[in-house]
Parts: sequence; structure tokens; C-alpha cells
Amino acid sequence: MADKKKDKENTVQQEQTKENIPANEAAVPEEQKQDTPSGTSDLQAAQKALAEKEDQYLRLAAEYDNYRKRTAKEKETVWTQAKADTVAAFLPVYDNLERALKQETCDAAYAKGVEMTMKGLQDALTKLGVEVIPALGETFDPNCHNAVMHVDDESVGENTVVEVFQQGFTCGDKVIRFAMVKVAN
Repeated sequence: MADKKKDKENTVQQEQTKENIPANEAAVPEEQKQDTPSGTSDLQAAQKALAEKEDQYLRLAAEYDNYRKRTAKEKETVWTQAKADTVAAFLPVYDNLERALKQETCDAAYAKGVEMTMKGLQDALTKLGVEVIPALGETFDPNCHNAVMHVDDESVGENTVVEVFQQGFTCGDKVIRFAMVKVAN
């Protein structure tokens, strides 16, 4: 019985060899053979589909990367803006304390209390990264100074700030408030 089975297999293999058809294609129905005459169109279609999916994947990955960068930048911008808005709300307090320090008083304890309060506010602003814009004696810079008065004074150089009416502040590269100054021409 086993010999008959082997003889049958040998006969099928000989017939396939005569027709030059590989053994794995012998089982493919004639309908499929007609759709793919050389078998390369299936391969090309699969490669094209793979290329499309790969392109789609790369575009999706690039979109996600752009989204991640954009949201990180927005988050930083929102944080900086919130910090600047908060500091701007405290600047009138800073101005009032500065005026109080300039006033003469007979009460030493009161003066000491105002000085300590001002020092505390300055320390808090420094911890937040807020800096005073240097103005007095500096060359006028319209990017950080607001000239509200001009004076002719030959003893100082041209475009030099001679008086500061209100301090200006920056937080990093962002100007929170421009320094209000008097400029010599």
C-alpha cells in the first residue's frame, strides 16, 4: 500500500516537472493563475500598499511630533504670560512701597517695616525671575523705556536717561512694564 502511494506521488511530481510548474503552484486554481499571469502583479500591489501604509505612518508620526512640540511651546507661553500678568498685578504695590520709602517719617519702626516689606517683595520678584530694567544714566532704549519728558542738558550725553519716574520690569525676554523716564536731548 505504501508503495502505491509513493508511486502516485512520483507520477504527480514528474508531471509537474514536465510542465515546469513548481509544486506549490500546482494547487493554485486556474482562475487565480489567469488574474496574475506572472505572479509579479500581486507582489507589486503588495509593495505599493506597503509603501502607502509606510508613508501614512511617517506622516502620522510627523504630525504627532509637531503636535507635541506645539503644545510644549504653548504650555511655556501660557506659563510665562500667567507669571507676567501676576507680577503686573503686584507692581502698584511695589510703586506705593517705593513712594513710602522716599517719604520722611519720625517713626523708625514704621520706616523699618516699610523697608522690610519692600525687601520681601523684591525677593519674591527675584525668585520669579523678574528683573528691574536699568534706566538711570543709561542710553534711551525704546524697547524697554517710555520717554514721557525731554530736557535739554548739555552736562549729560544725548539720549541719556536723567530721571526715572516709574521702574520698568522684565521677566526673561518679556517686558512686563516699560520704565517711565525723562531723557536728555
